[in-house]
Amino acid sequence: MHKGFVLSAGRAAVAVAAVSGLAACSSGTAAAPPESAAAHAEVFGAGGYRGIAPGMAKEAALATGKLASAPVSALDGCTVLSWQGGPAPDQARLAAEAAAQKKADELYAKSDAADRDSKENTGRSAAELAKAAAKDAEAAQLAADSAMASAELAGKREERDKAFAAAGGASFGKNGVHELGAPPDAKTAEGIGVGSSLADLHKAYDARGLKLGEAGRFEMPIAEKPGWRFVFTPAANGTVGGVAISDGVLKCR
Repeated sequence: MHKGFVLSAGRAAVAVAAVSGLAACSSGTAAAPPESAAAHAEVFGAGGYRGIAPGMAKEAALATGKLASAPVSALDGCTVLSWQGGPAPDQARLAAEAAAQKKADELYAKSDAADRDSKENTGRSAAELAKAAAKDAEAAQLAADSAMASAELAGKREERDKAFAAAGGASFGKNGVHELGAPPDAKTAEGIGVGSSLADLHKAYDARGLKLGEAGRFEMPIAEKPGWRFVFTPAANGTVGGVAISDGVLKCR
């Protein structure tokens, strides 16, 4: 009886040790820190973002469910859609854009026609010269009006661009997505996003061709996507205010 008891006790000790070992392993696994979510964070870059890729047709982009369906801007024929949860369309702003676009287009057409007409005047009589002078004056006035309308339209474009830089989204032209803006929480592969310092921007991309563009935005060619570029919009506080990739097309018509 004593020998059997010792043997049973020994087996019990082994079983307890085994269970304790398993528990220890299990406890160690549970205690291990979970893999960082940042390691799986999607990168904003040449391949696009949230399933929206450069050149993708609007219908295909909408099918991903990542974009809102109602446009927030339609200037120059470019349809701009927000990310889901982003800014909703501002009807007053859309109406102002449409009015500015129409005015600029109409005045440009009239100015162009008047300019051509004035150049066709070849008469030399007093009456013909007077008529030519009147047409020249009309053409000059239309040119001035057209310039003012164009300046107003340029202001609307700047408002659109600022809103796009801040919130991101997708802008569509005849050939699909021609510009993709990162939402505020997105980062490039080098960790640059909204709120990054301009010093970090330069450190990350100066060696890859980062340059200051004409519109005051920093641009860098995308080697793996010829014709496309990164566009970084600076904020007033010395940080990055917006990140986008673009094919450089200004008008979609």
